[in-house]
This record gives sequence, structure tokens and C-alpha cells, in this order.
Amino acid sequence: MTSQTGVTRTDTTHTGTVDVLVLGGAGVDTVVHVPELPLPYADSYMIDSGIRTRAGQTGDFVAMGLTALGLRTHHLDLLGDDPEGDLVRALHREHGIGLSALPQPAGTRRAVNLVGPDGRRLSLYDTSRSRPGDRFPEDTLRALATASRHVYVTITQPCAEALPVLAATGVPLSTDLHDWDGENPYHEPFAYAADVVFLSAAALADPERTLRRIAERGRARTVVATAGAEGAYLLADGELTRVPAETPPAPVVDSNGAGDAFAAAFLYGRLAGEPPETCARYGALAGAYACTVPASRADAMGRDRLLQAAAEPRP
Repeated sequence: MTSQTGVTRTDTTHTGTVDVLVLGGAGVDTVVHVPELPLPYADSYMIDSGIRTRAGQTGDFVAMGLTALGLRTHHLDLLGDDPEGDLVRALHREHGIGLSALPQPAGTRRAVNLVGPDGRRLSLYDTSRSRPGDRFPEDTLRALATASRHVYVTITQPCAEALPVLAATGVPLSTDLHDWDGENPYHEPFAYAADVVFLSAAALADPERTLRRIAERGRARTVVATAGAEGAYLLADGELTRVPAETPPAPVVDSNGAGDAFAAAFLYGRLAGEPPETCARYGALAGAYACTVPASRADAMGRDRLLQAAAEPRP
């Protein structure tokens, strides 16, 4: 169904109060398993495992993770009238995720993920699938945000322009800065507007310094930097703690989506009223599970499995 604002609603089951509105980050990935990363130059490679295209980028994975944990979730983004957009719409229908899709004439976001034998990935993003004038209609954005307990904002365009409208609603915000180096100015509006900030420690020379700067300059009282097998750094109300990594329940095959799973599970704990340390353990457990899911498949840790794992003592 398409409204007068051009919003296509592919799911009408979330017309009441929503737990989390996910903004942006919808798209499609083409996954290629390669023999090693970095990939040495060669005229050609034979990919015996196949080359697969499936729906699922950062916003999709967060929305899927939240829904698997029992939270009422709605996703707002721009999608093209193209095969990639059809895959994204089908993913949301399959998992019961509410989706409001605005038309994107430039097409649905897409990327190519090269995945190494150890699960590491190299992502190639097609930046031609956006336009400088892209915007979310303020009335649509405000209506969905005020009907939500929380808004998770991806750093994809045009989410930066949506931040003032979201801030005016007073709804708590979270975001993931991904592999921010602590210097790129593009990430700063997101870092300083959110109440909860996630990022990867991969590009940070001094994670604690970056976490404290985010807290000092912005609204966040909780900042988390994930560090893969080394766990995570949690800054909550000025106190920095280290969060141990959790043992994956199966062999690690792909790290794609681990950060999104961490964020979804952390927010699940936060909305349930759990302390930051418990939220971070939820995130670590869901992130470890995500590393066992092949890149060609879209899957997320369910609530029962998460709570069962969290109840077990650490080794």
C-alpha cells in the first residue's frame, strides 16, 4: 500500500506502539567466499562455494535481531523499485518486521562482501544508490518516532538530516559508528546526538579516550566499543569496564552482522531495564552467535536461547 507521502507499507501489523524504530541501513549484499584476505591479484578465481546475493545490511540485521528477541520493531528507509528492493521487502515479510519503504529512484543499496576462511570480511559499497537531496518526510519520521520507545539510527544517508527531528521528539536514540577512527567528521553528528553509542575498536588507537570524548561532547551516558575476540569496552555513567568475549556456540564462519547482533541484544536488555553490564553480556552472546551464521543466510539469536546462554556461568 502506498500513501500520499510515497511511503510503501509492506506490513501493517505494527500500527500501535513500537518498541524500536530502526532508521536506514536497508540493502542487499552479494557474498563471495575467497581463499584469503587480502586477496592477491589474479586474472580470475574459481569460487566453488558459489556467489550468493541476499537481503540484509546493517539496518536489516538490527531489525531482524530485535524482532527475534521479541521486540516490536519497525524499519523506515528508502528502497528502489528493483530486484534488490524486492529481496529486502521479502526479508521483512518473512521475519514479521514492519517496514515503511520510501521510493528511491537511484535504487536499493547494495554491496559486495568478500569473506575470508577465518570469517573476516571486506565490504565494497555501491555509493551510487543515493542522492544528495534524499530525505525522510518529517511527518512520517515524527509519527513513527513518537509511536516508538526507542529509535536506532544507522549512519547511512539520509539519516544525519533526520537527527534534529528525532531529537525534538525526545525519544531515546542509539547508533552504531562501525569502524570510526575517532576523527572522520561524518560520524560526529550521530556520535553526539545518541543516548547510546556503539562502535568498533578496530580503528581506534585509544578506545577509552574516544569513548570518553563521545560521552563528554554528546548526550550518551553509555558508549560501547566492540573488540572482537578481545571482548568490548563499556563506558557507563563515566565508569569504564571490560566485557569478556563469549565463546561462539559453533565454528566461526563469518563476522558479518556481529556488531548489529550485539547492538540489538544490548538494546533488548536496556529496554527490559537491565543494568549496562548485563546488556553488554547479552550483546557479546548475540555477537558470538552471529559469527557462526554463514554470510549467505539471514539469522539471529532468539530470546529463549539468549536468556538460557546468559543464565549459564562463564567458563
